[in-house]
Amino acid sequence: MIYVINNSNNPFFNHAAEEYLMKNFDEEIFMLWINVPSILIGRNQNTLSEINLDYINKNNIFVVRRLSGGGAVYNDLDNINFTFIAHRNSSSWYSFI
Repeated sequence: MIYVINNSNNPFFNHAAEEYLMKNFDEEIFMLWINVPSILIGRNQNTLSEINLDYINKNNIFVVRRLSGGGAVYNDLDNINFTFIAHRNSSSWYSFI
């Protein structure tokens, strides 16, 4: 297993790194990271129905779409995120890409 401790707090970079690792490595991966204030939107969510646009603009909160489904979640420097990447064959695992 590859262990990645990502010291970036940029939510755009962090989610791009997650996608890069998923697409370019065959090993199982565990990654940790922390985002600056941001809202992460699930793959199938309607962004404008999940956020308060005036509030996020006023407070400089980033909005980033995740590869996976699920609702909207708020991140800031007080929480830690983690990713497990385990490759499965297409018949037993739903592909997020």
